[in-house]
Amino acid sequence: MQAVVDVLISEGVDTAFGCPGAAILPLYQAMQGSGIEHLVVRHEEGATHMADGWARTTGNVGVAIGTSGPAGTNMITGLYTAQADSIPILCITGQAVSTKLHQEAFQAVDIVEIAKPVTKWAVQVKEAAQAPWIFREAFRIARSGRPGPVLIDLPLDVQKQEIEWDASIDAPFPVVSPAPSPVRVERALDLLLAAERPLILAGGGVLLGEASEQLRAVAERLGVPVGVTLMGKGSFPEDHPLFAGMAGIQTSQRWANAAFLESDLVLALGARFGDRHTGALDVYRGDRKFIHVDIEPTQLGKVFGPDLGVVSDSRAFLEALLAAADDRGAPIDPRVPVWVNRIAELKRELPRREDFDTVPIKAPRVFKEINEFYGEDTYFVTAIGLYQIWSGQFQRAHKPRHYQVCGQAGPLGWEIPAAIGVKKARPDAEVVGVVGDYSFQFLVEELAVAAQYDVPFVLIMLNNEYLGLIRQAEQGYDMNFQVDLHYDEYGTDNVKIMEAYGCSGTRVVEPSEIRGSLEWARKEADRTGRPVLVEIMIEREANAAMGTALDNVKEFEPTP
Repeated sequence: MQAVVDVLISEGVDTAFGCPGAAILPLYQAMQGSGIEHLVVRHEEGATHMADGWARTTGNVGVAIGTSGPAGTNMITGLYTAQADSIPILCITGQAVSTKLHQEAFQAVDIVEIAKPVTKWAVQVKEAAQAPWIFREAFRIARSGRPGPVLIDLPLDVQKQEIEWDASIDAPFPVVSPAPSPVRVERALDLLLAAERPLILAGGGVLLGEASEQLRAVAERLGVPVGVTLMGKGSFPEDHPLFAGMAGIQTSQRWANAAFLESDLVLALGARFGDRHTGALDVYRGDRKFIHVDIEPTQLGKVFGPDLGVVSDSRAFLEALLAAADDRGAPIDPRVPVWVNRIAELKRELPRREDFDTVPIKAPRVFKEINEFYGEDTYFVTAIGLYQIWSGQFQRAHKPRHYQVCGQAGPLGWEIPAAIGVKKARPDAEVVGVVGDYSFQFLVEELAVAAQYDVPFVLIMLNNEYLGLIRQAEQGYDMNFQVDLHYDEYGTDNVKIMEAYGCSGTRVVEPSEIRGSLEWARKEADRTGRPVLVEIMIEREANAAMGTALDNVKEFEPTP
């Protein structure tokens, strides 16, 4: 296990999140005095989401540790979340001794087979001498191609063995990213230059590939507007003249959907064409052409066949595209500025209102206050529900990795542990979690971790005392059944929950109170070194704009 700890340190791991148990104690013994900071979690799923938030922020592999049996099964949701969003994390589980695995020993479960569908690699170390090499390979696999999670299972007897090991002559395995075919780059440039209304669609792969600067350089060089997916939010500054918003059937802007529908070519970078982005494919595809660039070959054609597919790391492709444009001396087509002006016109004509001053508070007003109060360096995390949809519609992001959302899996409870991971990765940064009243309670016990280890951040809760997204979905079934969380005056007293964990909170009922409460929360988090809650009581049965296709999104609030 000393060799394993040496590998972790050399791979850049300075923080681990976990819960010790009898079957993993040899690893913990080796971690003592190693320099790796360890936070004891209250639930192993929380450990995986902390490692996830840490990884999304640093770009490195986050580490979660648990013992045997239920520790591993509790990690499955976190592994699935990381796999769905291409986040590199390593889960390490203890295991019963090798000779007892077939005898139903206490807390012995085949976690490798359970984890295989939600990992890039799941493996049990059967020979002690394999341990450092398996860990090296795990880091390589987690980082390579489309990043993702791995799991290593460590039987107790294997952990206790001694091996020959010299850390001074060891190093991480190299990770090779695919470069694009030059011929396909030239074809992509041909298509872009021939288009009258081209769009670049930046997905999560732009962030994972550290390609935001190259994206901006290409967009400005060719004058092509840039839209983002939810996972790509923050890859392109939203105050840039070439920003084309976010198209989609839930997290989207009206003007962005209109712009997408008027486009004649889409260059998709590291985007997987998720169903809540595309909606009905016949509308989404229309008559426009698609270039799809992705580091994972099997992503090409997975949802629909593009006109041109390119297997490449996003940064390498953009650098090659920029070089090709410069080599040709490609001028900006005079039609393109007309297209850029058209998108600006749509933005002026098709906004959504956010300046409501009514009581109960309307959700868009909350995000208006968030946008005005927090700077571009703030890190945000949010999970799944109406509050996350409103966030995608109204909240602005300007920097890579500063807006984090669990996209495809959407596990409730993700925000609190993810915020802990982000704050441990960037101790000097301001970290804010946007949460719902239901999601808040799924992993609320991790507040104790933040309080114990002095990890401050602000939680902004939109509380409608409902399973709001499911209540809205139930309208299609003509029912409102088993989604109401209201009882007594406000239901659960979330401020008292915060106080029970040694944290602070306040409740807001008037729109005019939001700004002052955010100011108080920032100061209180700094003063106490612990999480602070701003609970905002919003309209109980408000609906978020959504539809089944880009051309039929229903608006529930009056539009300007």
